[in-house]
Amino acid sequence: MSAAWYLLYCKSGQSSRAQAHLTNQNVHCFNPVIEGQLLVKGKIKYGVEQLFPNYMFVKFDPEIIHTTTLAATRGVSHFVRFGNKLATLADNFMNELMVRIPNLQSSEEFGIQNGDKVLLTEGTFEGLEAIFQEVDGESRSMLLLKLVNQNVLQSVPNKHFSKIS
Repeated sequence: MSAAWYLLYCKSGQSSRAQAHLTNQNVHCFNPVIEGQLLVKGKIKYGVEQLFPNYMFVKFDPEIIHTTTLAATRGVSHFVRFGNKLATLADNFMNELMVRIPNLQSSEEFGIQNGDKVLLTEGTFEGLEAIFQEVDGESRSMLLLKLVNQNVLQSVPNKHFSKIS
């Protein structure tokens, strides 16, 4: 048997620890993160966030390193399984994923950029569409609303709107 990609589930908040210990065991790990401005509980914070929280892609040969050894690694909870079978991922899928992820590694905004359409979900203007203009502090953003045929720039809490796809 040769090396294949598997999916691990890590204990909450211990993905970095698991990755360090797995790397020490010569296991190839892929744990993509996104960094920059993140929207956390309605406030904009700078930091790093896992793209797939608590999940880690690992490539190894089960005939060389047994799965029970990896499942017992610090920070690892268990392998993702379908019944009794370990979840495996095709090499071409993982290669495509690794090629696409670098484009996501840096985020200037929290998923919404200047000019994006948003829908107000709470507050006085609930149900109206607006255009995102800019961040206004940690927990608010400036939106352009059209009210009575007039464009109005309004500061709105980040929790009160969502991007329209």
